[in-house]
Amino acid sequence: MSEAGQKVAPPGNVRRLSDVVREIKTAAADREDVVVEMREASRTRLELLAQELAPVFAEVPEDDPTFDFALSSGEKPRLWIDAVAHIVMGPDRRTYRFLRDTRLGRVVLAESTEVRTVADQVTRYIAERMVERQRLVEGEVVALPRMSERRQSLAQEASAAKPSIWRATVGALLLVAAGGVVGVAAMLFFLSDRFPELQQYLQP
Repeated sequence: MSEAGQKVAPPGNVRRLSDVVREIKTAAADREDVVVEMREASRTRLELLAQELAPVFAEVPEDDPTFDFALSSGEKPRLWIDAVAHIVMGPDRRTYRFLRDTRLGRVVLAESTEVRTVADQVTRYIAERMVERQRLVEGEVVALPRMSERRQSLAQEASAAKPSIWRATVGALLLVAAGGVVGVAAMLFFLSDRFPELQQYLQP
């Protein structure tokens, strides 16, 4: 009897699996609440920054495809300025970080706990991008000739070149003919001594 009593654990020390599962779920729920609170806090601060920048956003033409002002949700809320630049909260959930993705990696354009400081940097960034786009649009445009116009110009050049070629050909033929006449006359003159009958062709 004493050995059987030692094998049975007291009811107060019995650990059930369901209790452990309940504890894990409770801890996970607490962590999720903290994450949700942190995410909501970040989103709230980004909304304050968006309100500060609302007049700037309103001045950007609606037909400008460069910018994409939007506040995205997720594990890390972001305030997007365009496809490569956005603002996100730092690890302390109080510091605004203005980031931009480049070919060399992500760079920090501004970092501050002050909303106005970051808003000023964002405004300057928007202005610089607008000036860059305006320069590209207003750049010098060189009109290329159409295919028909190009063919017409080539035909005109060819027609202008034909008379000059014809003149050169006729001049060469006349020169050859004159040379031939002179050569025949010279040959008859030198052979007239041997052939007296040729003198009648040389006499006027």
